Amino acid sequence: MRTRNGFTLVELLVVIAIIGVMVGLLLPAVQAAREAARRMSCGNNVKQIGLGLHNYHAAYNQLPMQQGGTRNMAGAGDVAATPSMIAAGDNGLELSFLVGITPFIEQQALWEQISTPLRNNLMGTFSAMGPRANRGLAANGTNPYPPFVTEVSTLRCPSDPGTGLPAQGRTNYAGCLGDAMHFTNSGPISWNGTTMVWDETTGRAQRTRESCRGVFVPRMATRFRDILDGTANTIMGGEIATDLGDRSITTAPSIGAAARQLPVYDNPSYCQDTMEIDPLRPRFWVAGTTITGNEARRGYKWACGFPTYSGFGTILPPNREVCLQGTGAGSQGSLPPSSRHQGGCHVLMADGAVKFVTDSIEAGNSRRQTIYVNVGGTSSASPSIPGAASQYGLWGSLGTKASKETVSAEF
Repeated sequence: MRTRNGFTLVELLVVIAIIGVMVGLLLPAVQAAREAARRMSCGNNVKQIGLGLHNYHAAYNQLPMQQGGTRNMAGAGDVAATPSMIAAGDNGLELSFLVGITPFIEQQALWEQISTPLRNNLMGTFSAMGPRANRGLAANGTNPYPPFVTEVSTLRCPSDPGTGLPAQGRTNYAGCLGDAMHFTNSGPISWNGTTMVWDETTGRAQRTRESCRGVFVPRMATRFRDILDGTANTIMGGEIATDLGDRSITTAPSIGAAARQLPVYDNPSYCQDTMEIDPLRPRFWVAGTTITGNEARRGYKWACGFPTYSGFGTILPPNREVCLQGTGAGSQGSLPPSSRHQGGCHVLMADGAVKFVTDSIEAGNSRRQTIYVNVGGTSSASPSIPGAASQYGLWGSLGTKASKETVSAEF
């Protein structure tokens, strides 16, 4: 009688079961290893941006301006024009600091396109008004300005899956605006309905200096010499997650009417305290909460200097909710950094170091009032004093460049 060598059905099932168990045990480790690699790649991107900023400063003796670019101030009531003002090709002082560093992060070809501002669509036609970084697809028809909708790999975190419309060139990296809100959306120059105006006569420039305490001040140049707290103790930039269309509290800003302005100044946790966050799903807004429009989401336009797109503050700690005091992407408010990494996000120190800050960093009292200066006869209940130490603990202190706080704790 012949016998056949082989596995029985039971033995095969046992082997398959063992393989299945081993795969189940290994998959989480593989996923964790992949995320660790993505996180490392993201940190490298932040480092490249830091090197770009330092090289820019070496070339021009200042950092690139947040909400910089060109402007046409030919209307009534404006001050005398300067060489930086042009009658055509105006982009309204809306460009982000990221535009300025494109030649320094291996994007020379992109910069050469951007530096020809009169050409504003794919058809090659010209306009009296140059390309503005915040122009939506609706305003540009089917021909948005090509450089500003280009996805730049250095500006994207590999852990962020966001892609495509309605975003118009995503960025996962933003500049630090400090530990206050007031004028972080406009700086000393505002729009009066017909043209850009320098509001020195109303004290707007001085109020900007008092409340815009971060490295990047909208429409004002910053130099490393201005960072009196020390470049190793001051955050210059960091991560922001881009929106996926899911009403996330970190990427889809909650907005309100004009009456909401003072409450947000007085209480950065206003959106949380007014029950706008879903208690059953605390990473998402509750149904009924009003959020920004489809194009006005976090990180959606890398070339635009509005806070929603390319800025963050050090008021609320990382991955807290984005709560605006106004109704659109150009509004100021509480805009913490965020990421798709577990437990925190990368930040870029002004000396070029890259650090990972956890969500649990010591951040003081998130319901303390921000620096706010009386404007137009309106004020909050007890306006805080300009020059005061940050109200927001270690996190707030790291976001100010010249407030003389002592940073002694590890982070």
